Amino acid sequence: MAPATDSKAASEPPKLSDVKDLIDESTFDQILEMDDDEDRDFSKGIVYGFFDQVESTFQKMKDAIKNKELEELSALGHFLKGSSATLGLTTIKDGCEKIQHYGAGKDESGTTDEPDKAVSLKNIDDTLKEVIAEYAKVEKFLRRFFGEEVAEEEAPKEEKAQEKKEKKDDKDKEKKDDKEKEKPKAKEDEEEPKKK
Repeated sequence: MAPATDSKAASEPPKLSDVKDLIDESTFDQILEMDDDEDRDFSKGIVYGFFDQVESTFQKMKDAIKNKELEELSALGHFLKGSSATLGLTTIKDGCEKIQHYGAGKDESGTTDEPDKAVSLKNIDDTLKEVIAEYAKVEKFLRRFFGEEVAEEEAPKEEKAQEKKEKKDDKDKEKKDDKEKEKPKAKEDEEEPKKK
């Protein structure tokens, strides 16, 4: 059985300094300073409200991509950029800013026009996938930060589908290789009776 100190260390919430690349510590600390107690009810409510907001906004973005609504995507990107910036969620903020720019018919920096709507939609779709992946990391960290037990999740559906496709491709290649090996053997078998 593990010593008590190990289980205590495992149950301690993670530190913000562990995710500097995902969350701006000073901005998030400002949210935490609004808490009246150690339970962090106020900041937890803000963060969990953000989770709900993100999920519905991601769905709206997916729908807007299907409907090719660039203006709507720009507005949704702007909306989520602001919410994530308030919490110091830098990678999400940066991705949403790109979506905002692409939706406005610009490049990722917002400085150069992109006249091709199809290019803008492709850029938004690719960026949204990245933002969703970053969000999953942030959400998992923050849930643990607020004391929630978070199980290791399986890979996202896109990753599972890609893995499945790669396995199928490998099996197909093996079958093809086996058939290629059998062809020369079959020819040898045909030639042998002729020699006799």
